[in-house]
Amino acid sequence: MQDLLDLKGRTAYITGAGQGVGRRVALHFADHGAGAVIINDFRLERAQAVAEEVRATGAKALAVSGDVSDFDGVAASVKTAIDEFGGIDILVNNAGNAGPNPTDAMDRPFWEQQPSEWQGYLGTNLYGVLNTVHAVVPAMIKRRYGRIVNVISDAARFGEPNRECYAAGKAGTAGFTRSLAATVGRYTITANCVSLAATRTPRTEDKFTDEAAMKKLLSHYIIRRSGEPEDAANMILMLASDASSWVTGQVMPVNGGYSFAL
Repeated sequence: MQDLLDLKGRTAYITGAGQGVGRRVALHFADHGAGAVIINDFRLERAQAVAEEVRATGAKALAVSGDVSDFDGVAASVKTAIDEFGGIDILVNNAGNAGPNPTDAMDRPFWEQQPSEWQGYLGTNLYGVLNTVHAVVPAMIKRRYGRIVNVISDAARFGEPNRECYAAGKAGTAGFTRSLAATVGRYTITANCVSLAATRTPRTEDKFTDEAAMKKLLSHYIIRRSGEPEDAANMILMLASDASSWVTGQVMPVNGGYSFAL
């Protein structure tokens, strides 16, 4: 039988893939037939470590460092990947939070923040997506094939207090994705979002150590456990594969029932 999740030797570029969800996506892709995986992270040593894990599966890998909010840097790293592998078939925009220079802005009310403190969240979660898509889509159009998966958050879909700028960036990405899907569908390119709720990663581990706080948090979830990187990676793999060839412009929640969508 045909394996619809087989990536058929295709090349994938994954942002923020040095740990957590991005790392798991890279390994999922390698385990499901990707020919090459480009690992982006603003810490090169993390990207290199994941690239070694990918190579151990038999797939090719390339580690690239850089902040996705840097338009020129993104363009340069994408060109390097295309020059080495001939093109990019799958783009996963996983990079999130506030990038390499986080602030404590979300610890204070929005009206007490300064515009300079918004930039990390908007730069990573919105402009980072615009930058990578701008760099990658021409090669996809040339091949007349592409899968674009943008990771957003239920902070944008549902609304959470004190996360206004983060939510704005993720919601902006959802709107951008829908419009992009309508534009590029004629080239056999799909574009979708995966919306995550509380997911355990190295960056969020501290939030999961307070048992009382976690019990209160998980009381809002139909499936009473936190998300794991594998949960997100499973959906991203499906959207990156031929199993989703007739799915585009959608937001797919992976959230344990934290919020529902029609």
